[in-house]
Amino acid sequence: MQLSGLIARLGRHLDLTDAEREAITRAERGERRLKAGDILMAEGGESHALYVVRQGWLHSSTKLITSGRQILRFHYAGDLIGTSSMAWSQAAATLTAISDCWVIELPKTELGLLFRAQPRIAGLLYAIAAAENVAMSDRLTTIGRMGASERLSTLLLDIMARLRVTAGGIVDSFDLPLTQTDIGDALGLTKVHVNRTIRALEKSGVIERTGRRVRIVDEAALVAATGFTDRYGEIETAWLPPAA
Repeated sequence: MQLSGLIARLGRHLDLTDAEREAITRAERGERRLKAGDILMAEGGESHALYVVRQGWLHSSTKLITSGRQILRFHYAGDLIGTSSMAWSQAAATLTAISDCWVIELPKTELGLLFRAQPRIAGLLYAIAAAENVAMSDRLTTIGRMGASERLSTLLLDIMARLRVTAGGIVDSFDLPLTQTDIGDALGLTKVHVNRTIRALEKSGVIERTGRRVRIVDEAALVAATGFTDRYGEIETAWLPPAA
């Protein structure tokens, strides 16, 4: 039986007990398969569940008054998604599959029971959500205050940092299933500007591309140019209550 993506993700930061693993497994419901382009949750639609990504990439986005969209976040295996809609009965963002995906439903009611029975899980998920919010603030600062090269560099570093946590074995390269339109909608750039910026980074020698495969050749140079901080690799857990 394949290990739950959420158990694998949380287990990277915390030595989960058998009871905690069993509680997560009980809370998870049916598995859904999505094809690239399928919408899992529509902005303004019903929000009664969160989802655990088992395989594939998705993004969350909001509609703009100009009929365009703003991509807010990208999501990978092990992520608990839909959390931006936790406070309401309607979805605050649209969740769309970027690639073929498998997701597991986690109803809000089951999540509430999980939090009550396993406070360490509740605390760890809260800490991870806090780290992701800080990472979002970092990216917004880059979009608001830096140029196209720094925006794209930050995005690539952010993706690699996330995949090092969720995918395992990622060192300096990864498959990037994003279109240039996707990247532009995440960074506030046109498709043409994205293409030009990617080529400039390649020409400078800091990244390489082979098909969809992107390799970060000079991570230190990208970090120095952007001030990027990895918010995902280490999550403080010493404050959590002891295991029952």
